[in-house]
Amino acid sequence: MFKEFREFAMKGNVIDMAVGIVIGGVFTPIVQSLVNDLIMPPLGLLTGGIRFADKFLLLKAGADGAETYATLEAAKEAGAVTINYGSFINVIITFLLVSWAVFLVIKVMNRLKREEEAPPAEPTTKSCSRCMMEIPIAATRCGHCTSEL
Repeated sequence: MFKEFREFAMKGNVIDMAVGIVIGGVFTPIVQSLVNDLIMPPLGLLTGGIRFADKFLLLKAGADGAETYATLEAAKEAGAVTINYGSFINVIITFLLVSWAVFLVIKVMNRLKREEEAPPAEPTTKSCSRCMMEIPIAATRCGHCTSEL
């Protein structure tokens, strides 16, 4: 059983997947920062200063009995029950950006792969049947031995 597991774990696909998961784990905070620090502030400005992260629906007041809370953090500290739809919007935007970034990376990799697999270029020369010298493919007479082709 250990031998089979070792063979499975050492297959290229499993190692590729592990590398992808590690890179994805490192890539996620970058995209989250892109969303939270660069995209959401201008989006909030365009929507009249709305911060999506602070958008929530209060279902039940916290221990202090307040009817409203200024921020989601204040509601959480008070122990209020909330539906955090603003956080959900942030997560959706993050997901879309991560998906877009992965799509672009795969697209570039596929383009590079196609370039590697490109068929060889059409030959531009041929060999003379008499002297075996290389001559242009369109030639009707050899430039070396002058024989007709």
